[in-house]
Amino acid sequence: MKISKWILAAALMGSSSLAMADAMMDAIADLQHGWAKGYYSTPEKQQEAYFEALQARAHEVTAKFPGKPEALIWEGIITSTHAKYQSKLSAGGTASEARDLLLQAEKIDANALDGSALTSLGSLYYKVPRIISFGDHTKARAYLERALKVNPNGIDQNFFMGEFLAEKGEKAKAVEFLKKAQAAPARPGREDADAGRRAEIQELLSKLK
Repeated sequence: MKISKWILAAALMGSSSLAMADAMMDAIADLQHGWAKGYYSTPEKQQEAYFEALQARAHEVTAKFPGKPEALIWEGIITSTHAKYQSKLSAGGTASEARDLLLQAEKIDANALDGSALTSLGSLYYKVPRIISFGDHTKARAYLERALKVNPNGIDQNFFMGEFLAEKGEKAKAVEFLKKAQAAPARPGREDADAGRRAEIQELLSKLK
């Protein structure tokens, strides 16, 4: 009888954990679609306010699922995007907040969401100014290389490496990674983000011709 009760308790705990994981991934999917809408479809004049509100929603998800790298990653991504549309006076602090969230996620599980924390950190380190903030191209390259080891065929991993190399003047290598990003497999449930990213890839390839 005691063994049966233990098995039942374990089954209930497992069921509860699965339900929580499903709830978290549903919340993250909502944030992902919200990010794609804000980044690719929202008028530029409205993007700062849009991402400020989305950042608050992302923080609620992180608070609801503490210690989960997936939630931290998406709060970090949305926070870094919010910084892009802020004034220079505000953007530095917001970008630092995004970095810290992504570093937390990396510490917990660097491979979570196909290495998205590594990809986002790489992007953040090369886009943030080096003179007045924490920008660091050496760290950017290292993070992007690590991300590619986790997901060598990923659209984001290859796009950001291509974009970074283009900025560094390494045109031939940049084109190589961008073409690989262009050929990346579709991500189920991320059709909106994939469409927007592919448009960015094509635009950058055209500029590099």
